[in-house]
Amino acid sequence: MAFSASSPAPHGATGVLVLADGTIIWGKGFGATGDAVGEVCFNTAMTGYQEVMTDPSYAAQIVTFTFPHIGNVGTNGEDVESAVEGAVGCVVREDVTLQSNFRSEVEFVEWMKAKGKIGLSGVDTRALTRRIRMSGAPNAVIAHSPEGKFDLDALLGKAQGWPGLEGMDLAVGVTRSGEESWNGSYWQLGHGYHSAGVGDRPHVVAIDYGAKDNIFRNLVRAGARVTVVPAQTSYDAIMALKPAGVFLSNGPGDPAATGEYAVPVIKALLDADMPLFGICLGHQMLALAAGAKTVKMHQGHRGANHPVQRVGEGWGETTGLVEITSMNHGFAVDADSLPAGVEQTHVSLFDGSNCGIAIAGKKAFGVQYHPEASPGPQDSFYLFEKFVGMLG
Repeated sequence: MAFSASSPAPHGATGVLVLADGTIIWGKGFGATGDAVGEVCFNTAMTGYQEVMTDPSYAAQIVTFTFPHIGNVGTNGEDVESAVEGAVGCVVREDVTLQSNFRSEVEFVEWMKAKGKIGLSGVDTRALTRRIRMSGAPNAVIAHSPEGKFDLDALLGKAQGWPGLEGMDLAVGVTRSGEESWNGSYWQLGHGYHSAGVGDRPHVVAIDYGAKDNIFRNLVRAGARVTVVPAQTSYDAIMALKPAGVFLSNGPGDPAATGEYAVPVIKALLDADMPLFGICLGHQMLALAAGAKTVKMHQGHRGANHPVQRVGEGWGETTGLVEITSMNHGFAVDADSLPAGVEQTHVSLFDGSNCGIAIAGKKAFGVQYHPEASPGPQDSFYLFEKFVGMLG
């Protein structure tokens, strides 16, 4: 759609999504004011919008929620998945629902404003989702002005000038700045998050490429003592902590770009026969370290209802069993590029893409999905126990 800076906003429009191809999508803005650039994706989960918005894997992304009613459970301090930047904004169908939940502390609109995230409501999210499925995830700018005044030419320029996620290392912007001991465990209603003492537990060093906190909670729940380190921590610094195993976290951006500094460390850990477990971005970089390749997906997988089947004969679990999983990724391991000695253990039943690998002769495996849920089903919690069980 062609337009100029003088194009008027429809009556009552206080928000807009400007796609890089010139398409304008008007709506009502909420949350923070201003504008933000990112890739537009969609998430099919029916719950957990706060966890989605605080997942660092959504850095530089604008999330379209396919579930139309967002905001009904409000927000609270316990459901935050990370203190660092997650999604820059979101697009929803209906006006944000008022909170109606005993755990709520802050309305979603006010929480979005406090977190500097921009929302856009009143959008035909089904049409936008179909567009993404047909044409791929577009670059765009989301903007909110209470006065309804927008410089559309400038917004289009930002959308077209943004290079996109391919080739972009975002882990450095969302990782921790220093080493941190983690002892928080599972959540229980009325008790909050449990804590676990150090005790006689195997020590896991978790490399933070943009991790969700529930991953660390599940490692502790499975029996590990966890130390979290920044994304660019060296092999020598990791080994100085004397880990029994190393965890490779999820995170945003292109795995090949983050792999420039991460893959040599992972290769060295493999050569040292260190037990390894990777999730999402960590899974992709484990595959790169083993000699495989990654590719940018057409639309990605984002939601809490993705069926994944176990297919690896050497996996040691029930082959053929299907897990319903949470996913959030726009890149994937190219299954055709897996070298000898790297077994595909899981596949997506939506499109057949790779969802898991195991490396022969090593205690090293990874999964593309998010077994820690938050939000989503808990079918895959066993993976944390599997990893900690490898550590002796």
